[in-house]
Amino acid sequence: MHVRTRGIRTTVAAVAALAAVAGVAAAAVPAAAATAPSSGTPRFLEPAELPPHPTSPWYAGPVTAGQPDPLPVCVGEALPSTATHRSYWTEYDTNAQQITVVERDVQRAKDFAALLRKDIAGCAEKLMEQDPDITATQKNYGRLNVEEGAHVYGLHTASAWGSSDIGLFSVGRDGRTVTVVLWGQMGNFQHAQVSDFKATTVTAVNKLY
Repeated sequence: MHVRTRGIRTTVAAVAALAAVAGVAAAAVPAAAATAPSSGTPRFLEPAELPPHPTSPWYAGPVTAGQPDPLPVCVGEALPSTATHRSYWTEYDTNAQQITVVERDVQRAKDFAALLRKDIAGCAEKLMEQDPDITATQKNYGRLNVEEGAHVYGLHTASAWGSSDIGLFSVGRDGRTVTVVLWGQMGNFQHAQVSDFKATTVTAVNKLY
């Protein structure tokens, strides 16, 4: 399950070298060249709205219909084919991804958001069951009061061969639309930009419509 990020300039890796959100092969595309969603569809984060990197700007790929490939760690198995996603990266080992799903009604959106939160809550244990060389630890950073609410989580993974990666996850909902934001880099919980990521999550949920 553990795949480290390689080729940052030529690989749209999402969310931390930590556990296989990496590897969507694409050339680095400036944000201005990204495909904008059509009118009436959820808007996605712009690079400048992500947690600031101390030495690099953020770049963004196009808004793309369908599931990310490969599926992101923790939330990937729950994503339907109707998902839309956008990947982001810096010139260093810091990556992010936003995935949005518009459900048929509010109740289905509530249920889907609850499923994603459940999957994230059990992710560390699942990763360690799948790979005994991985040690995973989670934190719940609580609920954000934005639209119908958002929840923020952290996941640290360390491997027997010495890697250490930190990822942040959020699940937010506005009406029948659910969005997931993921951020990650090499490091541990001390390197997690939690306050900045919470601000990014609030922006992402506010932009859904």
